[in-house]
Amino acid sequence: MAFHFFAYINRMKYINRWGLMRNTRPENDTEHSQQTAMIAHALALIANRRYQKHYDAGYVMALALYHDASEVITGDMPTPVKHNNPFIRQEYGRLERIANERLISMLPEDLRDDYRPLIQHDETTPEWRLVKAADKISAYIKCVEEKKAGNGEFENAAYTIRSSIDRIDLPEVRDFMRECVPGFGMTLDEISEGSPLD
Repeated sequence: MAFHFFAYINRMKYINRWGLMRNTRPENDTEHSQQTAMIAHALALIANRRYQKHYDAGYVMALALYHDASEVITGDMPTPVKHNNPFIRQEYGRLERIANERLISMLPEDLRDDYRPLIQHDETTPEWRLVKAADKISAYIKCVEEKKAGNGEFENAAYTIRSSIDRIDLPEVRDFMRECVPGFGMTLDEISEGSPLD
């Protein structure tokens, strides 16, 4: 019997984000998920090294990698639409749960329990909180890159997302924003200056 989970997940590259906004460069769900996974992994490591937390950084990274998996079935609903109406948000959440179940059913039966916590994530856990912070940071980075390219369309989104990040009470998030995010607004020459390769 053939199982199509990975073939389906591979199609996340066809789900474009920021659907209602003019983009200088399109971004798809695969790119976003990979960046979110890298950021979430870094947040977990910062938390462990600097703040005596005990995250499984590999698990956090995997959770982030699959955090938008349902969108391969549901598509990406723009945030202003999704959160503008409680009924729409509730119904979209129901669709996400149905999509996640369908994805899990596409796995070999002996792997389903391994993937279930990654696909049907428990949104009350500290690990999920890190993933959602990383998700917001990734969205903010997209805004920074668009603004750098002269696209004023992302001005308000950048302000709104940055404000929501600043309200996250996690020191690892503050450290990452202060130490790692500024480079995304710089040119290649600027981020290369003073590098160990000079």
